[in-house]
Amino acid sequence: MAYDGMIAEQVWVEGHNGDGINAYVARPLGSGPFPAVMLFHHMPGWDAATKEMARKFAHNGYIAISPNLHYREGSDDPVANSNSIREKGGMPDDRTLGDAAGAIGYLRHLDVHNGKVGIIGFCSGGRQVFLAACKLSGIDAAVDCWGGGVTPRDSEPPTEAMPHAPIEFVNDLSCPLMGLFGEDDARPSIAEVEATDAAIKAAGKSWEYHTYPNAGHGFFAVDRPSYAVEAANQGWERVFEFYGRHLS
Repeated sequence: MAYDGMIAEQVWVEGHNGDGINAYVARPLGSGPFPAVMLFHHMPGWDAATKEMARKFAHNGYIAISPNLHYREGSDDPVANSNSIREKGGMPDDRTLGDAAGAIGYLRHLDVHNGKVGIIGFCSGGRQVFLAACKLSGIDAAVDCWGGGVTPRDSEPPTEAMPHAPIEFVNDLSCPLMGLFGEDDARPSIAEVEATDAAIKAAGKSWEYHTYPNAGHGFFAVDRPSYAVEAANQGWERVFEFYGRHLS
């Protein structure tokens, strides 16, 4: 059901170690109850494109929240915050998980929420989705959109901020997971996607993935040259079908 009326606003949530961080929430008008989705934004930051995706979820009947995982970098410019994160060696995984847990906690206190929570992430956020699906409790469905770094690479050794490849925790995967990938992507490559597939299947977890020809990294991004309209349209259909099965 499409909801033309919605509320979209910035809110404050309690993140890692009790830190206050800002987040963007969009939800349909009405009494609900509505399922909810938490968005891990991509490495380019907590930007206009991320907020547009939140509104897309609201239009389709979901409460969506996207916490500003780069808030502590201190700039109103997503690019500046993203550059600062890269210079520091990436987002600290423990802090990301704490911020995600805080955003999900915010959702659970909304009286229009139906009690079901999905997570979705793009680029670095896809990696964070995999990690959260293994480390956080109470998640009902997860979608990894071209998350790089789920499996280890010799050229990218562990860092203090990101000490583990998320695939190391595959036995703790606690909810159905879906992956969406472009066949022309280099991170993750198709070989890396296949390695992820093999590990999840060996662990006996609920998993499906889809790859798209003529699509590279970031093929949902309507504001970037990477946008691949056919693959993006098919991918969004699969996202809403997947959540429809698990979050209704």
